[in-house]
Amino acid sequence: MRTQKRPLHGTRFPRLNSYIDRCILLAILATVLVAWPAIGQSSTNEAKSGAQPVAQEDEPEANPGRPTVSNPATLIPVGYLQFETGTLGASNSLEFTTRYEFNEVVKLAVSRRLEFIESSEPAVHYTVNGLAANGTAEVFVGAQAVLFPGEGARPTLSASYFRRVYDGGAPELDVGSPLNSSVFYASADVKGFHYDANAVFNEVLEGPVRRLQFGQTLSISHPLGKGFGLSGEIWRFSQPFQHGNAIGNLWAVSYTARKNLVFDAGFDKGLTGTSTHWEAFAGLTYLLPHRLWHK
Repeated sequence: MRTQKRPLHGTRFPRLNSYIDRCILLAILATVLVAWPAIGQSSTNEAKSGAQPVAQEDEPEANPGRPTVSNPATLIPVGYLQFETGTLGASNSLEFTTRYEFNEVVKLAVSRRLEFIESSEPAVHYTVNGLAANGTAEVFVGAQAVLFPGEGARPTLSASYFRRVYDGGAPELDVGSPLNSSVFYASADVKGFHYDANAVFNEVLEGPVRRLQFGQTLSISHPLGKGFGLSGEIWRFSQPFQHGNAIGNLWAVSYTARKNLVFDAGFDKGLTGTSTHWEAFAGLTYLLPHRLWHK
């Protein structure tokens, strides 16, 4: 994690300029254009073969990790690829005045107990001390393993390890950018509500100095009917080099267009002086409808 600057004041969320607007719209459009042919191709193949359409209950189901900070303890279906694509705008953090990004997470489950994950921010536009620039942020690779499978109110427990393999040098959010990260997950459904709780242990750097960062997150979601859902979250990460804590409150809505396609949007409000003041985000989760290999 690079040396962080003192907090910048002001909480009004900035308006995106036309350049950023175009970048965000193009990123979302590109994702939809990539996903849509796969959906259409499946229907076309069924029509050509004369087969009956696959019932929605038989379709593979996406397991979104976005847009909350918390991630689920459960894995995606075995043999499928899942893409979690989104954009995020943030204002007034320790390292920047404004920051806009395009982010991508790719998941592949190779068994019911093991899933590989890649996370990246390939495009970042930011303003620091009145100067605007474009760049890239970090790339992380890792794996998540289920330790104890659960069902209903009995929680699923899992753990993961991530390693930063590339640092593009763009300013970071208040949580920073760990070199190594270990996360423990718990997920369950209780009386119509779903929760994801994470305990995070990060190794963060400032020059040659390495320190341990602790994080706790809790996300609770509830269906609203007709494919919509609402999520609320509270999260906290220690900031060992600032001797403080980044704490935030996140709210998001989701819409399940199909079992394998989920859209989301929401915002996050920082609750401490060292937290990013505002974040707004939107994106989608798309699970490719065909397995990469046969059972």
